[in-house]
Amino acid sequence: MASTNQTPTKKTPKKANLLDHHSIKNLLDESVTEIVTSKGYPEDVRLSNVRLLIGTIIIAIALVAQFYKKEFPANRDFLIGCIVLYILFNVILQLIIHTKEKNAILFTYPPEGSFNSTGLIVSSKLPRFSDMYTLTVESADPKSISARPKVEFTKSVTKWFAKDGVLVEGLFWKDVETLVNDYAKEHKKSK
Repeated sequence: MASTNQTPTKKTPKKANLLDHHSIKNLLDESVTEIVTSKGYPEDVRLSNVRLLIGTIIIAIALVAQFYKKEFPANRDFLIGCIVLYILFNVILQLIIHTKEKNAILFTYPPEGSFNSTGLIVSSKLPRFSDMYTLTVESADPKSISARPKVEFTKSVTKWFAKDGVLVEGLFWKDVETLVNDYAKEHKKSK
């Protein structure tokens, strides 16, 4: 009798503190990202990289202002210039966050081999003191000819969590997968 040395890999269950809505939303958002990328949509990190670059510039401005060789009265104009640049870059960073990102948890490129020229923007909401989780999938470029209408669902998080805070991944996976598939089919129905 030959025995196989394969032991099934046990996946640790994803668990959230059910009394903390940030913990719940964070766990659901991470799972959504995992599900969408497993469907063949590669993550687009360009906007995150731009934010990191602007943040690095802001830090560099602050460091230069702090460690400039001249003492205060002599470097007054230089410090004013640094303060203005610091404020300007922070305003630019906030504009990017509030106009481009909004509630987005994932930006993607189109799947490889797809005729679609736009990726997805996946966003979510879980209002405070509410159990209703809203997930939205829309085109990354709504003005594109291949853009499709956005689709969303709103469901209670109580459907996806056990009493001990463990995420029932099968149910959640099915709901998110259905939403992504509905977005992909939406364009075909409108023809």
